[in-house]
Amino acid sequence: MAAGVNALVIEDTPEVAELVRAALEAELFTVRVCGDGPAGLAAAREHAPDVVVLDVNLPGMDGIELCRRLRGFSDAYVVMLTARGEEADRLVGLAVGADDYLTKPFSPRELVARIRAMLRRPRHGAASGDGAVREFGPLRIDGAAREVVLAGAPITLSRTEFDLLDLLSENARISLSRQQLLERIWGPGWFGDDHVIDVHVSNLRRKLGDDPRSPRFIRTVRGFGYRMGDGSAST
Repeated sequence: MAAGVNALVIEDTPEVAELVRAALEAELFTVRVCGDGPAGLAAAREHAPDVVVLDVNLPGMDGIELCRRLRGFSDAYVVMLTARGEEADRLVGLAVGADDYLTKPFSPRELVARIRAMLRRPRHGAASGDGAVREFGPLRIDGAAREVVLAGAPITLSRTEFDLLDLLSENARISLSRQQLLERIWGPGWFGDDHVIDVHVSNLRRKLGDDPRSPRFIRTVRGFGYRMGDGSAST
């Protein structure tokens, strides 16, 4: 499954970098390792990785800023590595486009499982084969082309943001729980804080100009999860 997958590890602690490299190479990934932020960003531009394992605390440019810049040209899956207890780093990392995070020390087996789950994600629109284009007021979602247009202007989303919006739009009349969203997008083998869903929804709302107090597109179902709105302001 992993053969042909390119991974970039950006980690300044040699022991951790080699641990991650060995775990990914055992899965037949092609792995490159960089030890600082600027070198990692340059390698991402040059080699277009499928997966990036990114430490938060890097010399030259921290992982938060690197992820922010990475999202300007890449939709690679990003797993961010943070120090134990640094919840702010995890939340900011997700806010700038990371797909998932692990806290140090971590199990290489768990890292591989998380990455496997991301690579197995179904592409809802493409997988359906119906070529459906869904419209919600000024918002147009093309699942097969993986394109989102708002009032005629294209919107750039990360893979996870698109997958989440695609799933909600595909089930427009259905409220989906956070657990259902996690299982459908992150996979049934994913285990972690379901707060990750809330952060990605917040990112989507910001990019779509959707006021969380009166959302048009992504409605909160209090105490449960989310559903797709019709494009008009909620009351």
